[in-house]
Amino acid sequence: PQVMDVKGEQTAPLEASGIVEVSEEEFERAKRSHRSSARPLSPELTLRAVLLGLAVGCLIAFTNLYLGLQSGWISMMSIQSALLGRLLGVMFSKPFTAQENVVLQTTAVATGTMPLAAGFVGIIPALTILEKSKDGSDPIRFTWSMGIVWSFGVAFFGVFLAVPLRHQTIIKEKLVFPSGKATAQLISVMYREPLRKDDLPASSKGFNEQVEEDRERLLDDDESTTSGEDHHTGGSDVPGDDRQVTATGWAPLLQSFMAAAFITVLAYFFPVIFAVPLFGDYLARQWLWYFTPSLSYVGQGIIMGFSTTVSMNLGMFVGWAILSPLSKHRGWAPGPVGDMSVGARGWILWVALAVMTADSLASIIPIVLEFFSFVSASFTPKEEQAQRRSKPSHDGEVEPSSRLIPRNWVLTGLGGSVACGTMIVYLLFGYEGIKPWATLVGFALGAVLSLLGVRALGETDLNPVSGLGKISQLFFAFLQPGNVVANIIAGGVAEAGAQQAGDLMQDFKTGHLVGASPRAQFQGQILGSFVSIFVTTTAFVLYSRTYQIPGPDFPAPTAYVWLNLARLLRSSSLPAHVGGYMTAFSLIAAVLSGVRIHLGKSRHKHWMRWIPSGVAFAVGMLNTPNFSMARLVGGLVEIWWRRRLQVAHSSHSREIEGEDEDEVGSLEQTKANISEVGTLTIVIIASGFVLGEGTGSIINLVLRMSGVPSASCWGCSKGICAGCL
Repeated sequence: PQVMDVKGEQTAPLEASGIVEVSEEEFERAKRSHRSSARPLSPELTLRAVLLGLAVGCLIAFTNLYLGLQSGWISMMSIQSALLGRLLGVMFSKPFTAQENVVLQTTAVATGTMPLAAGFVGIIPALTILEKSKDGSDPIRFTWSMGIVWSFGVAFFGVFLAVPLRHQTIIKEKLVFPSGKATAQLISVMYREPLRKDDLPASSKGFNEQVEEDRERLLDDDESTTSGEDHHTGGSDVPGDDRQVTATGWAPLLQSFMAAAFITVLAYFFPVIFAVPLFGDYLARQWLWYFTPSLSYVGQGIIMGFSTTVSMNLGMFVGWAILSPLSKHRGWAPGPVGDMSVGARGWILWVALAVMTADSLASIIPIVLEFFSFVSASFTPKEEQAQRRSKPSHDGEVEPSSRLIPRNWVLTGLGGSVACGTMIVYLLFGYEGIKPWATLVGFALGAVLSLLGVRALGETDLNPVSGLGKISQLFFAFLQPGNVVANIIAGGVAEAGAQQAGDLMQDFKTGHLVGASPRAQFQGQILGSFVSIFVTTTAFVLYSRTYQIPGPDFPAPTAYVWLNLARLLRSSSLPAHVGGYMTAFSLIAAVLSGVRIHLGKSRHKHWMRWIPSGVAFAVGMLNTPNFSMARLVGGLVEIWWRRRLQVAHSSHSREIEGEDEDEVGSLEQTKANISEVGTLTIVIIASGFVLGEGTGSIINLVLRMSGVPSASCWGCSKGICAGCL
């Protein structure tokens, strides 16, 4: 998924059999049968689900903060949270239900994505590098109390905003929300429970089916039976199921987790491990071409998928192998290559900003047009509306009112979050920072942009939070011209609303398919956001006190994206000769985005995977080559693993041909097991890599705070290795 302050969704393909989709009537009958036999009146918002969700989410929050400050890319981790919930759930004597798992992963996602929602990887570092001469304001450095107060101001607006969108986008329009659907299908496989069959409206099937094929990330259900009588109705009732999950899950998770944590801590004492001069000392020292064998970035590459990592490395090559030397040798960027102000890195940052903005805007245009078409359709003549009302409706709410979020909660929450947010922004930044009326406009603009973001997410699995933030910045260039602080804050408010609304909509989709209570999910989201305010703020303050942010260890590239756009809108000044390149690359990005959209609506959908992603291309430019190369390794592992599973799948299909009926059943089960175990294993390994390095980074933070030095700087190029001069 994805974009500075990029939210990376699970874009790699997930293929498994054993998924059963049943009609609404069969789904409710299966649920009633399962509840009466396995867990009568069992609640879904349980203490164990919330506590495990908070524990997993806190680890994800530390990991996302660490990765976001390094490279600007964070992961939603919904599938990983569901997997960890399944593994942790086997520790309890009472079976952990699929619906509890939904609440667990909703809570974990809310907790883990706060570094992006509250701006700790983007706008807050940007405010710390303000310059009075350039920006008209001194640097604003957040203390722990300021971070807590600020987070309370932006953490809940998007959550309340998502609730009224659920009925329209999930119940009526039945938008895909691919990450949410993929998570639901994985839960269905793990717990052997059926999914609610969610037929698409005839008018939207073409585009939404394209999404499933293009993203190649939904679990394959072509061979599933839709009979409501042949499937299992609960993972806990399958003999040996928990033992199988334990055997196939814990071992690869712990091994990958420990390997990533060990290498991360080892790199603290021997920094050259994460700064290998793969292309020679000169290129590493002068041009920042070195390799970081980080298992966390390998895990991210597995999660992203091969096509996304290729786009990222294409951007890395164009930026760092072509534009960086060009700008340096022509004298357009005379400073050190890594300098964000006068060096080549700062010069190509502007090109990356243009690509990212153009791609995001181009991808939003169809959503805007569809949105206005939808709004205009509501103003049909009264006679036509009466005819529509007289026809039977097939898009009604499927949950009873006791499981829905009360309307007064939503209205009170929306009003309270806007009022409190406006007051908090005024208290933190004053009247000169951003005027109260402008903050109210920012929330209103954020609400409109969030609607567009949710629709984009539901149809394409891409929540263009960064592009929406940039639109807000452009708008505020007219509302409060020349005010860099107001510009950045307005963008942050819009991004926070769009990001949290999108996260909860993905979770609502998962809950809808699995049959979880929307009210329980909403409460889990609120609890996760509340706890994460303190966890994320504390983590950021610890990192900022121990490391220079932005700095060599944590360059926070998205901070410069936010700040440079605000400066451009204030002064209209650009580095030498970069304007022409920005124009050319933005046009190419917009055209390629248009081509992707066109292919998505045609019969040639399969070609979409070969069109580079503008967002990933821009991320490759913004980050030094070491991060992109490690992700490419993960992408290669992902495609190798997928093809390996396909070969095993095909070999068992050939064995089935010609066998008698007794043998066919056994071979079909073996074929399904290969698919399920193989799919789960690669995702578990990637999760272990990402979370293991996040844990190792916490250990390194404690070591740095304690003043423990590196053991050796042998092999380090000057200015490259962390902890070495």
